[in-house]
Amino acid sequence: MSWKDTRATRLFNIGLPIVLGPFGGLSSVELSSTVSEAGGLGSYGLYGYDPERIAATARELREASGKPFALNLWLPIEGEEPPSPDAEQFAAYVDVLRPYFELVGVEPPSQPDTYLPDLDSQIQAAIDARPAVLSFVFGVPSESVIEEAHRNGIVVAGTATTVDEAVALHAGGVDAIVATGMEAGGHRVSFLRAPEDSLVGTMALVPQVVDAVSVPVIAAGGIADGRGVAAALALGADAVQIGSAFLATRQSAISPAHLAAMRGPDAAHTVLTRALSGRLARGIPNRIIAELADPAAHAPFPIQNWLTGKFRPVAAAQGIPGLMSLWAGQSTPLIREDDALKLMDKIVDSVDAIFGRLRG
Repeated sequence: MSWKDTRATRLFNIGLPIVLGPFGGLSSVELSSTVSEAGGLGSYGLYGYDPERIAATARELREASGKPFALNLWLPIEGEEPPSPDAEQFAAYVDVLRPYFELVGVEPPSQPDTYLPDLDSQIQAAIDARPAVLSFVFGVPSESVIEEAHRNGIVVAGTATTVDEAVALHAGGVDAIVATGMEAGGHRVSFLRAPEDSLVGTMALVPQVVDAVSVPVIAAGGIADGRGVAAALALGADAVQIGSAFLATRQSAISPAHLAAMRGPDAAHTVLTRALSGRLARGIPNRIIAELADPAAHAPFPIQNWLTGKFRPVAAAQGIPGLMSLWAGQSTPLIREDDALKLMDKIVDSVDAIFGRLRG
C-alpha cells in the first residue's frame, strides 16, 4: 500500500496525508486552498471570528477550491474561570503595555464587554458552513457538538499534547486526533494539565498516542520536510500536520517582518512564552517576550491576547518585529521553500525517495 493511502486520507477524502496547521490570525484562503488543491487538507483557524466572518470565510474557501478543507476553533479549558477584572485592574493591565501602544502610535483601548465571540455561535456557524473537517484545540468538544457535526457530514478532530489528552478525546468521540509535540510553533494547546507540565516531544508522543487510541492520528510539531513526514508515518501516524514551513510561504498571511524573523538566526532559538497572549506559545524571541518574562507582568488569557492584539498588527504593518507574536516551531531552520505548492511537491518527492530506498 502506498504511503499516500492511509486511514486519514480516506477519512478526510484527500489524496495526501498532509494537513495544513490552522493559524489563529495568520490563516489565509490562498494558502488553505493551495494545500487542498495539491491533495492535502487545507485548514483555517477561526480564533476570534464572529459567525458572520466564519460564514464569509467558508464561502471564500469553497469558491477558491472545491476540495475538502478544515475549520478550527478554540474551546475554553474546563475548570478555568474566565477573568473578569474591575476597571482598576484592567487599567493596570493596560499600563504595563502602554509603552508598546505609544511606540506604534495606537491609543490604548477601553475595557470591552467581552473579549471573544460567543463560542456556541461560533460552533454553529462552523457547522452550518459544512467543512469536511471541524477541528478543536484546548479541549474535548461536547457530545452534542460531535453529533450535530456528524449529522452534517463533518469529520471531527481534536488535539492532544499528552497521551491522557488523546485518551480523553477518544473517549469523547472524535474521529481523529492531532498529536502535537512541544516542538510545534504557536500555542501549546494542553487542557488536562498545565502546558509547562505537558511538554512531550513529537517523536515520543506519536507512537504512544497511536498505541492508546483506535482512531487516525495526525502527527504535528517539528515536521517541515519529507524526512519528518516519513518518520511520523513510520511511527504509526496516519497523516502529518505542518505549520511553520507553510507559514513561511508567499501564500500565507504572514507579514514581511515575521517572515524575515523566520529566515533569521534567532529562529534557531525559539522560546515558550505567555507574554503575548497569556497562554503558553512557542515563538522567536523578541523585545516584548524579554521585557514581559515575569508572568506577573501581564494579564491572563484572553485579556492579554486581546490587548496585545490591538498593537501587534500595527507593529507588523510598521515592520517592528519586537512587538509582534513571531510564532514559529523548532523546525524553522529547516525551511527552504517559499511557495506552498513547491513545498508540497518537494515533500512528496522526498517521501517517495525515502520509502523507495527502504523498500530497496
